[in-house]
Amino acid sequence: MRDRIAKMAQDGRLSILFSFYMFLSMLSSQCGCHPHSAWARAASNNTARKASDVAAEVAGYADVAKRIIDLAVFGAAQNRSYRRLADFTDTIGNRVSGSHNLEMAIKYMYNAMTQDGFDVHLEPVKIPHWVRGEESAEMIMPRAKSLAILGLGSSVGTPPEGIAAEVLVVQSFEELKHRASEAAGRIVVFNQPFVSYWETVAYRVYGASEAANVGAVASLIRSITPFSINSPHTGWQDYQDGVNRIPTACITVEDAELMWRMAQRGQRIVVRLTMAAKTLPDADSFNTVAEIRGWQHPEQIVLLSGHLDSWDVGQGAIDDGGGAMISWEALSLIKDLGLRPRRTLRTVLWTAEEQGGVGAQQYYNLHKVNMSNFDLVMESDLGTFSPVALQFTGSDASRKVMEEVVKLLAPINTTKLETHGEGTDISQWMQAGVPGASLHVADSQYFWFHHSEGDTITVQDPGEMDLCSALWAVVAYVVADLQDMLPR
Repeated sequence: MRDRIAKMAQDGRLSILFSFYMFLSMLSSQCGCHPHSAWARAASNNTARKASDVAAEVAGYADVAKRIIDLAVFGAAQNRSYRRLADFTDTIGNRVSGSHNLEMAIKYMYNAMTQDGFDVHLEPVKIPHWVRGEESAEMIMPRAKSLAILGLGSSVGTPPEGIAAEVLVVQSFEELKHRASEAAGRIVVFNQPFVSYWETVAYRVYGASEAANVGAVASLIRSITPFSINSPHTGWQDYQDGVNRIPTACITVEDAELMWRMAQRGQRIVVRLTMAAKTLPDADSFNTVAEIRGWQHPEQIVLLSGHLDSWDVGQGAIDDGGGAMISWEALSLIKDLGLRPRRTLRTVLWTAEEQGGVGAQQYYNLHKVNMSNFDLVMESDLGTFSPVALQFTGSDASRKVMEEVVKLLAPINTTKLETHGEGTDISQWMQAGVPGASLHVADSQYFWFHHSEGDTITVQDPGEMDLCSALWAVVAYVVADLQDMLPR
């Protein structure tokens, strides 16, 4: 470098470079950027740099990362993300796709983030509008017992008088196939064991169509949870093309096991199911977008996100109010410290994620033309409990960069980078080759409360949300401010 500068001086170009350096330094102070990388800003982006150079550049953000962490965990912003979540969920409540509550939630967040000093806009989308209506279930034989249920999203309703039918209890799709001759005219109860959410959820999603395939008149699905206090858990289900659409609801673990034991004893079980569920025409909604525009490359984007909708039970605090709040809080922390990265930080609060990432898919369709400008997409949608690691999907070269970035999280002991970033709302970006990241938290109890009346602010911890906010802000800011975008 020294020989190169000497040669430039001989050519009469050193004064020009020095003037450019001073200009960038002045620009840095005006935009609130930290000055430590001003020399790097004068360097060319055209030449790939060595891993050691990148590591050194990332390490230069240690002081900035510590300032972000200190503000979030110990400073004036301590507990702020929790307070924001509490106020939001207490004020709005649950926010199912197509509901008035979701409309109010979008207005609430638009106003709150605008008042916080961000550029905020709404991007219109069309979303499903399913309404639960009144619903009930009772066991008539071999004894009378009320059954706690939650209809599954997109389910059709029953006739007004309900459906009363004998029950067939099975523990797997395979067992249903073996006993298909017994299913006609019955209500199929699935009492599948909980293995993992990702494996067991197939019963919720496809149970109704599998039961209809063998002639059942309705299906009741054991809630997808490893723990229950007689609490049903709802969620979306998909009818398969060409199959009769039958009413479907989730029941509690306790009631599924009760009917299984009765069936094992040879007892005849009869249940009456009544559901007024219906699907209305698609509703108008919005993805909510807030930004800190980049000072050098505003067209390049680091995207942070969570989804604003929830199911129509509980408060939607862990799924996904917490993810939405830390994606807002990350911007607030960066703004409060007077920082402005070279690329744009964009927080998107998705609508209608629970119906299959509907809002996110429409966002992707609109913005994929600019895919080359998306540097990193991030989503938090598995709770905001104590952070364990950052999950990441990207090229080997980008992984090496991210391994250096997470080292900056040593003050909160979260320096692990895991494989496979995940999230319904960012999956299409990652499949197209854009690097993606998600938050891995201590989520062993997440599915205890997921999609149930138990999903409330009471489950959240202020200190754990502070840690999640700090991690989210550090990763987003550093990646957005590095000299180069993450390599594809």
